[in-house]
Amino acid sequence: MKTLGVIGSGQMGNGITQVAAMNGMNVIMNDIDTEFAQKGLDNITKLLTRSVSKGKLEEDEKHAILGRIRLSTDLKDMAETDFVVEAATENETLKFKIFKDLDTICSSDVILATNTSSIPIGRIATQTQRPDKIIGMHFMNPVPVMKLVEVIRGLATSDETFQITWDLAKSFGKTPAEANDYPAFIANRILLPMINEAVYCLYHGVGKKEDIDTVMKLGMNHPMGPLQLADLIGLDTCLAVMETLYNGFNDSKYRPCPLLKKYVEAGWLGRKTGRGFYEYTS
Repeated sequence: MKTLGVIGSGQMGNGITQVAAMNGMNVIMNDIDTEFAQKGLDNITKLLTRSVSKGKLEEDEKHAILGRIRLSTDLKDMAETDFVVEAATENETLKFKIFKDLDTICSSDVILATNTSSIPIGRIATQTQRPDKIIGMHFMNPVPVMKLVEVIRGLATSDETFQITWDLAKSFGKTPAEANDYPAFIANRILLPMINEAVYCLYHGVGKKEDIDTVMKLGMNHPMGPLQLADLIGLDTCLAVMETLYNGFNDSKYRPCPLLKKYVEAGWLGRKTGRGFYEYTS
C-alpha cells in the first residue's frame, strides 16, 4: 500500500493523516470544504513545527512529511487510494452515504475502514457490495500520541481484511487490539458510561466539576478527569456513543444524562466550540 485515503480533516482525520505521512505513506485527506481541509493541514503543520522546535524532528523531515499529504474536496479522488479510513462526524446517515459512494468510487480490492467510535460495522457494511472488506479502525484521540487502535471485525469481515488492517496499524507504530462488533466495541463501552456517570454526578449536585475531576485524577490515577476528557472528545460525540449504547442494548444503565443532552443542544460541545463543562479561550 502506497496511498491512504482519509475522509474528514477534523481532530481525528488530520491525526490519522499525520501518523500515516510520518510513517512514509502518501495521504489524500478529503473534506467537504477547502477551508476545513486546509485547517486540518494547518494543525498538522503546527504539531510538526512544535516537534522541530523540541528537537524531536528535523526541518527537512517535516517538509518531507507535509509533501506526502494532498488535500481533496472531491470524494472521487479516493479512486487513487489503496486503503481508505473514514473519519467523518459520528453520524450514521452521513457515514452510510460516504460508504455507498466509496463503494462505487474505489477499486473492488480496496479495504474501507471506519474510525467510528460506536456505530456497528455490520450496519455500515450493508451499504456496500464489499462487506468482507469493511472493518473498524478506531484510533484514540489525540491520534499522534495515543498508541491504541481498536480493530473491529464485522460479521462479514474477512480474515485477510482483518490481517491487512492489523498490520497497517502496527506500521503506524500503534498497538492494535481486536474487538468484535457490539455497540461501542471495547474502549467506549467502558469509557463512556463512566463519563456519563460523572455528568450525572454534576447534574445531581454530588460535586462541582472541578471536584469530580480531581477525585478521578488523584483517586483513580487518571491523567485527566472525566468531564475534562468529555470536553476533549466532544460532547456531541459522547452523546452519540451513549445513544448507540442505549438503543443497542435497550438497557437503562446506558441512558444519556439529561445535562449532557442540554449542553449539546446549546452548542456547548467542549474544546472545539470554546465551551463545554469548562470554558476555553484562545
